[in-house]
Parts: sequence; C-alpha cells; structure tokens
Amino acid sequence: MDQLEQQRAAAEPAGLEVVVTTMASDSHTWNLVFLQLLLEELGHRVVNLGACVPDGLLVSECRRIRPGLIVLSSVNGHGHQDGLRVIRALRACPELARTPTVIGGKLTIAGPGDPERQRALLAAGFDGVFEEGRPVADFRAFVRSLPSVATLPTVPVLPVLPAAVRVSR
Repeated sequence: MDQLEQQRAAAEPAGLEVVVTTMASDSHTWNLVFLQLLLEELGHRVVNLGACVPDGLLVSECRRIRPGLIVLSSVNGHGHQDGLRVIRALRACPELARTPTVIGGKLTIAGPGDPERQRALLAAGFDGVFEEGRPVADFRAFVRSLPSVATLPTVPVLPVLPAAVRVSR
C-alpha cells in the first residue's frame, strides 16, 4: 500500500457502510431519514435507497455496495409479508448471504408483539426484528454489537455484470 492509500485508509471512518430502505410496497420516507441520521450518529456511512425499492434493485445495489448492514423499514403494515420475500432474495445471493440484515417498523396491521411473527422472520434469515413500540435503544445496541470495518475480514469483491452482459452456459 503506497502512502496515499495509507492516508485514505486512515481517514476512512471505522463505521460500517449501511443500506437503509423500504420494500417495494412501502412509500414512506421519514422513517428512512430517521434511521439514516441515527446510524450516522453512531459513526456509520449510510446509503439510503429510498422508498418503494423493488427486490431486484435492492439486491443489485447491495451486491454493488457490499454493506456491513442492511436495514429494511416498514410503515405501511406489510413489512412481515414483504420482508419474508425480500430476505429470501438477499440470502439467495452468495455475496449477501451472511450480511447482517434487520427489519423493523410497522410489520403488520394486526399490531406489534407477536412472538410467532418474530420467530418466522428470524427463521427466514433476518438477524434482528425491531417492531414498532420496541425501544430504539435495542436497535442501537444491535448495531453497536456488529464488528466495525477495521475488524471485518477482507473479502475479494467480484464484479457485478448487468444481465445483458452475463454469459449463459
């Protein structure tokens, strides 16, 4: 590593690159702004993909960004249903299969606190479920428990080719 690269590495914050988004059916954005500010306050860099993000776009952006954390937020009450679909797509991608991924907010119109719903989301592949009414301190504690960039193992980054460029066999 030359001197310029060393200076850049030293200047980089130790926090994670975090992707914050809603799912395809959710058009709410203030929750994303709150999450972005909270995560930045904790020392992380945030890529806010915004609202109504289609599953394929979320997966391709996460493959490109290679985040240390993916945060899915729901306000419309369809988070449980949409989250199950989205986590399958994320976990099916080898580059994202082990990326810490959480979901939170208003996950159903039936109200918060159903332990079976939380078990189903965790069993599907989420690392954390933060339903409405749960203290923000729980989310902060989860994020603080994640390894920082300085402690993450180096993983080679493979190029992501657009579907039109991929060679099929």
